[in-house]
Amino acid sequence: MARKRFAIELGYAADLHGEDMTKAAVRAVRDAVSRICLCGIVEICGRDRFQGVYVHADLAVPCPDEVDRETVLASIPIGEASLNLMTGGMSVPGIEVACFAPGVSNIVVACACLTVSVETDMDKAGMDVR
Repeated sequence: MARKRFAIELGYAADLHGEDMTKAAVRAVRDAVSRICLCGIVEICGRDRFQGVYVHADLAVPCPDEVDRETVLASIPIGEASLNLMTGGMSVPGIEVACFAPGVSNIVVACACLTVSVETDMDKAGMDVR
């Protein structure tokens, strides 16, 4: 079976107080998820429980080594999830709010790209290969 891309959605988010890379990353994934409706997987592809659905997240944050991969993967609500972390996003001066994170003042921004793919029985020419 081949995988075919079904949808691509982008998301952006920040952690305003705490410089928490995981928090910003999860928020970026949730931002992308909040804008994508995958009714075609059910109505066109005939998947009743999102079987054969794969969601790959490309995620850019200033410090990718500080991201908890499992927490981000758990924020993807359907399908089999995978994750690629890379350096990117943004870190800009903010303001320290000691009750949130003493000694921390930067705002970190994460960018996410979710690619939803579906297993298909079609070959590249669109012919049923069953």
